[in-house]
Amino acid sequence: MGDPSVRRRERARAALDTDLYCLTAEEHSLGRGNVQVVAELLAAGVKLIQYREKDKESGAKYRECREIRRLTREAGAAFVVNDHPDLALMVEADGVHLGQDDYPIEAVRALVGAELLIGLSTHSPAQAEDAIRRGADYIGVGPLFRTFTKKNVCEPVGLDYLDYAVARFSIPFVAIGGIKSHNVATVRRHGARCIALVTEIVGAPDIRARIAEIRAALGA
Repeated sequence: MGDPSVRRRERARAALDTDLYCLTAEEHSLGRGNVQVVAELLAAGVKLIQYREKDKESGAKYRECREIRRLTREAGAAFVVNDHPDLALMVEADGVHLGQDDYPIEAVRALVGAELLIGLSTHSPAQAEDAIRRGADYIGVGPLFRTFTKKNVCEPVGLDYLDYAVARFSIPFVAIGGIKSHNVATVRRHGARCIALVTEIVGAPDIRARIAEIRAALGA
């Protein structure tokens, strides 16, 4: 059957073998609900989506994630739930993404079992090495630039950390934090293959057009 950690790493690499990692952020979505936004993302060909919702009641989160799971499965897209491994399990998500101050990887792995992907946000080489040692399947690298999407976010780590990740890490990673249409090409030139954008996409009046604009910048 093979080593489950090796299989997970292969699945993580396949999931992150895409250009855009898109996250929900309903408070920045111009009055549109998360499900509506995800439908637009999928229509634009996005293949990796994270549900991040801090302020809703658990029942509302569950209902949204059930519908998003259905939509992503139909579209052949990977679906990751932020912060909540129990919710990820209940809706049959592909993975759960954790922050540095969330549940420890070891406890989450004991809960979710061998198959669910676990991603971890990292802000330094030391945190990345720790994440790899403790069994993360992929990591977030950032925030590269100043971002106001999250509350209590750390100071930007800059492109030096991205350069380090590109040169040193074999683990799949996503570049994140303050990435916009005007700087996404710079992030790509520094070697990031999978790039996360939040408000730049969900806050666009025309999500499909914005994604086309970003992809044009990535291909330039």
